[in-house]
Amino acid sequence: MHEARFYTTEEENAVRCGLCAHRCLIKPGKTGICGVRRNDNGRLDSMVYGKLIAANVDPIEKKPLFHFQPGTSSYSIATVGCNFRCLFCQNADISQAPRDYGTVFGRDTDPHQVVRDALRTRCASISYTYTEPTIFMEFAMDVGVKAREAGLKNVFVSNGYMTPEALEEAAHTFLDAANVDLKAFRDRFYKEMCGARLDPVLDTLRLMKRLGIWLEVTTLLIPGLNDDPGELEELARFLVSLGPETPWHVTRFHPTYRLTDRAPTPVATIRKAREIGLKAGLLYVYAGNVPGEAGENTYCPQCGALVMKRYGFSTRPEGIRNGACAACGTAIHGVGLP
Repeated sequence: MHEARFYTTEEENAVRCGLCAHRCLIKPGKTGICGVRRNDNGRLDSMVYGKLIAANVDPIEKKPLFHFQPGTSSYSIATVGCNFRCLFCQNADISQAPRDYGTVFGRDTDPHQVVRDALRTRCASISYTYTEPTIFMEFAMDVGVKAREAGLKNVFVSNGYMTPEALEEAAHTFLDAANVDLKAFRDRFYKEMCGARLDPVLDTLRLMKRLGIWLEVTTLLIPGLNDDPGELEELARFLVSLGPETPWHVTRFHPTYRLTDRAPTPVATIRKAREIGLKAGLLYVYAGNVPGEAGENTYCPQCGALVMKRYGFSTRPEGIRNGACAACGTAIHGVGLP
């Protein structure tokens, strides 16, 4: 066991976890909602420190991040566990393992080895992904600090449910970029489908922008649940308030886990959502899980010229030079652009 951070000990050796917005009060011998932080008689332990369930080399576009070091590889790691219980989770076999199987498992790995593997595989960054990285924050921080020392960037693919104090420390010590799932713009959806609330996610998005973390947002559109045009207009206006340069990925749903009674999202719905985002004033809106769509590409927000062409997770620079549109000279927002 590895002692957790972000907690206080209260009466009768209960502990209050301050890592995520659930702020669980955990009695001795029990775990929090995530299933991987356990109260050992007044001391909160991380049960997954260094216990990797996945370690892969991915294109950064898979996160998805389209404006952060495009065309590079990211060394992607995860442990089991999650502080959400999304009924449509595509990685439920690992994210929900502590809840569904009552067990924690993974391959013991130390932070030095993760960084060595990232460098050996010529990755430009390390991504904390697949499950919710907040729940293994202690390990992510130890890896991230060493990664930054080695010249690597650090990326969270997150549900955005961390506390401000945890996010601020991550931003100050290692975190460079994030893709956050804004799963809907209704609190009811978060409560019924994810076991969470909307407002803490919105607070996280605002704080990430203030802290200078490069931010992209993904919304998985599920037919009949979060694809109402009025709701999408509200969501898009919120993203514009963060900054119109914030990329928004509107992504196609496929039935999975415990949500198999819904059909895949019609491509027409994805196209409509993209139109809504652009009309609201967002500069970069992308169609996800629909390879070959023009909405995968990046276009100059000033003149409309194609600057980066994509198919799935592959990216090819077209009309971009030194981070600017080759046709009109307008700067394209992002980090590490060609």
